[in-house]
Amino acid sequence: MVLVWFRKGEDKTTLGAGFGVSRATAYRYVAEAVRVLAAQTPTLHDALTRVAADGWSHVILDGKLFDTDRLAETIATVKDDTIDAWYSGKHRDFGANIQASMRPDGLPIWTSDAMPGHLHDLTCAQRLDATGALYWAASELGLPTLADSGYEGASQGIHAPYKQPADGRRLAVDNRAYNAVLRSMRCLGERGFAILVGRWRTLRHSTAIPRQVGDIVRAALHLTHFEYRYLPPSC
Repeated sequence: MVLVWFRKGEDKTTLGAGFGVSRATAYRYVAEAVRVLAAQTPTLHDALTRVAADGWSHVILDGKLFDTDRLAETIATVKDDTIDAWYSGKHRDFGANIQASMRPDGLPIWTSDAMPGHLHDLTCAQRLDATGALYWAASELGLPTLADSGYEGASQGIHAPYKQPADGRRLAVDNRAYNAVLRSMRCLGERGFAILVGRWRTLRHSTAIPRQVGDIVRAALHLTHFEYRYLPPSC
């Protein structure tokens, strides 16, 4: 029943009726399964250590807004304006920001807790201490991280493209070449979220509390690792 929910994103009341259980039981089964599956996923340190041991040259960092229902939670900005905590002005939608690390071939190896949608990718990565773990991997494991321009100014070991000069001048030829190489290697990271959302339809829109989205995505990540036979050797 839980696999059907992940795969098809069915309404839990309808899902329970199809499997001959009550609405409350369906909700409980899904919640319990999500907790169990999410607990099986590795920490970022463990995921990075395994990638390095497998001989990969780098990892890719990216963030995605997972669409959710509106949540009446507000927050004050630095200008003392009140905004919706889970509303993303960039995407013009409500959702949870999830950070993820991918192998060079695009397979996701780690996903984060849910962060409010109004936060930028770099802020989320810093608050989750993902930048610290990635810096450690670059310095201790020789495993650098490639990221998009949303992570400009991140810690050492996280490589982001150079931005165009504000005065309209063209980037230097060396910087343009650097950006071209970086983007050609980083683009496969877009496949990571596509694998999760394409395979598990329940991730396309969540009616759960936004803060629970992190566990739901991690549970889907564990199912993906099972399908790709990427489970720890002990399993």
